Amino acid sequence: MAKEHAHAHPVEHAHSAQHSDHAHPNYIKIYWILLALLVVSMIGPEFEIQVVTLITAFGVALVKAYLVVKNFMHLNLEKRYVVYMVSTCLIFMLLFFAAVAPDVMKQEGSGWIKPKVNVPAAAADHGVEAAHGAEQPH
Repeated sequence: MAKEHAHAHPVEHAHSAQHSDHAHPNYIKIYWILLALLVVSMIGPEFEIQVVTLITAFGVALVKAYLVVKNFMHLNLEKRYVVYMVSTCLIFMLLFFAAVAPDVMKQEGSGWIKPKVNVPAAAADHGVEAAHGAEQPH
């Protein structure tokens, strides 16, 4: 029986070593890193320099997205085809944005009127009623 126990012991070590390869990251450390990056992305626009604002907005967003995907979604531990599927979806999303951005981001054009977003609700209701010829209640 001693031989069986001695034989089972190395297998247990191999099994525990296998689990140590997939150890969970330090979530508290990642949380503090994400909070620090949030502060950086909030302070960046305060300098009112367009390059700094863009770097802090998009650069920090990319780093934060990478940290979330790697440590919380565990995408690096998934099978290779999962990474390809996620990458394909991301590429299609970017292609969609690139295709519609020239039209959507225009201020004016042939048959194009960009709706005003910052209109107060009361003024918007008044404008809709006036456009339809409805009478105002007295």
